[in-house]
Amino acid sequence: MAAAQTVFALAAICASGQTGASLQRAIGLHQAGQVEAALPLYREFLREHPESVDGLANYGAALAHEGSFEEAIAQYEKALRIQPGNPQVQLNLALSFYKTGRYSEAKDRFTVLAPLLPPFSPQHRQVSFLLADCELRLGQYKAAAERLEPWEKRAPDDLTLAYLLGTALIRDHQTERGAMVLDRILRRGDSAEAQLLMGTAKLNSLDFTGARDEFEKAIRLNPALPEAHASLGLALLGLSQADAAESAFHKALELDPNNFTAVLQCGILARQNHRYEEARALLEKSLRLRPGDSGVRYQLALTAVAMGRTDEGRSALEALVRDEPKFVEAHVSLAGVYYKLKRKEDGDRERAIVRDLNAETQARQPGNAISGAAAK
Repeated sequence: MAAAQTVFALAAICASGQTGASLQRAIGLHQAGQVEAALPLYREFLREHPESVDGLANYGAALAHEGSFEEAIAQYEKALRIQPGNPQVQLNLALSFYKTGRYSEAKDRFTVLAPLLPPFSPQHRQVSFLLADCELRLGQYKAAAERLEPWEKRAPDDLTLAYLLGTALIRDHQTERGAMVLDRILRRGDSAEAQLLMGTAKLNSLDFTGARDEFEKAIRLNPALPEAHASLGLALLGLSQADAAESAFHKALELDPNNFTAVLQCGILARQNHRYEEARALLEKSLRLRPGDSGVRYQLALTAVAMGRTDEGRSALEALVRDEPKFVEAHVSLAGVYYKLKRKEDGDRERAIVRDLNAETQARQPGNAISGAAAK
């Protein structure tokens, strides 16, 4: 994601407001790109000055540079307990959450940070784009579109903005507006991002063959685009090509281990192929990527039942239908679990709920509404 790469360049080392030879040497090495050599010097300084915000923040930045994001997060959180309003540390913490796939926590931190930045400044733009990307990854498409719309008026030719906004609109089924944004991208020439958006629009309309062709074009133009591989997998599933779909999802995960679509679908395929421990691990990861996601909770419940953990699955399904009372498939599965547990009355109640929900859905169909009006 271009927006993320740009912001990481802004996650600069905090300027030291404290003296300390080991800290100064560490910062010098860090700025010179010798980050591994700087780490022991940061640790040496922090043993003597454990409350130093500069030391904690710079040590966290060095750890993040070396890929030790969980350790970096711990240092940033210590720094923020000492100095809660430090915007640089807030930014670095948000970026570390983002890089580790903790998008809900990253969104919370970016949300705190955004109002502290000058409106429509370059840094505000980058934080806003990352916020929108977190919302996309969390499935909050409408919120992402609304966040990006003010920027569209200021920079209609910004391709990163166009791709983010187009993705949000098309995934939110705002097809007409999404097509207008897509057209701006296409005017700049053929690109993987444009093919990905066109494929997503076709996938939304259940044109699986057309979607597959667009996603394959996107991959030819940019084989390193994880979302193209994940989306190709969805199109192949629609064409009943499960083995090819699973290969596409695995390729997406090679490029981005936190791609929600690929993690979830690999979990579902593992469950369907009776690889239950693998399925459970993947689905639990999916839930970490999108906390509270109803579809993931449903798949975890089905996995528990398949593993013989019937009470665990029943409890999960009961909680799900309480939270999502119109989730028909969850009611169907819960009815099956009740019958398995010899709880016929409860099973019959769930079946009655399913009948009512299906009747309600049919009544909302345009043809049925017309027929009803004519009958009257």
